[in-house]
Amino acid sequence: MTTYNDNNTKESTAYKRAKKRVDDEKGFYTHLVVYIVINTVLLFVNSDFLDDGLKNWSSWHLFITPFFWGIGLLIHALRVFSKISLFGKDWEERKIKELMDKDSF
Repeated sequence: MTTYNDNNTKESTAYKRAKKRVDDEKGFYTHLVVYIVINTVLLFVNSDFLDDGLKNWSSWHLFITPFFWGIGLLIHALRVFSKISLFGKDWEERKIKELMDKDSF
């Protein structure tokens, strides 16, 4: 028999999961916008675009920050959007259950 309180708890849990998902996606998109803006500014400033035009764009040092930051952004995207996660929610729930079962003895 399902009571009102059980339904309310399930809805609350579903809402919390959906809210966390939205917050995670919002965080990723904010990260993406900051990545694009900051790296665009850095590329133009460090390449002396106003003085030299596109001549300096082949210099490897211009792309160090976008490359390594891009790796971090990729990891962030995989964590947010990938169903396969090394330490995701499923892992957390399994680990909690395992520890609770272990402590119950």
